[in-house]
Amino acid sequence: MNILLIEDDPEVAAFIKKGLEEQQYHVTVVYDGLKGAAIAVEKDFDLLLLDIVLPNYSGLEVCKFVRISKKELPILMLTALGTVGDKVRGLENGADDYLTKPFHFEELLARINALSRRRTIVSGKVYKADDLVMDCDKGKVIRGGIEIPLTTKEFTLLEILIENKNKILSRSEIAAQVWGINFDRGTNLIDVYINYLRVKIDKNYSKKLIQTVIGRGYVLKD
Repeated sequence: MNILLIEDDPEVAAFIKKGLEEQQYHVTVVYDGLKGAAIAVEKDFDLLLLDIVLPNYSGLEVCKFVRISKKELPILMLTALGTVGDKVRGLENGADDYLTKPFHFEELLARINALSRRRTIVSGKVYKADDLVMDCDKGKVIRGGIEIPLTTKEFTLLEILIENKNKILSRSEIAAQVWGINFDRGTNLIDVYINYLRVKIDKNYSKKLIQTVIGRGYVLKD
């Protein structure tokens, strides 16, 4: 796996690079947000490890910029900013997962492996629920003949729901499958993203596919 690490602290960068290279990963290190954003777009990487507090260009700005052209590139944010609001901002700007410093190296490896598994898309995978069609190979979602644009995270969330259609998924199950994070009962992150998805998938249609099951979670009903 070819990994780009954008981290302004030389000691932290050296620690992560050494550990990952011992696991046979190839790691490119950049210490500046602006340079890192340019390299991320210009070259091919399998994963981006990104600090939030960076010189010249913040990690959030880097993430948002990279997402314009690299929609499928897994992005894992590494930062000491660990409030719920910080996590939501990171995910809303296109990050796939969020790891708070300090962390155990084994946890970083687990997150990287999880993101690598989720990136694999089975060619030709097409889901249907009522008049909703989701083509994972082409990255398209269509309802009633109209294509619906989704962000990377919304697309992943919908895929989990439609893959398990008619099955109730708890918030913790959704969090683990979509973000690879342990569910924090103090955050409404899952509810926020479900609402984003509802606005696009259900708002203009009489039949509502995404439903809340009070006390249990959410279900996409066919």
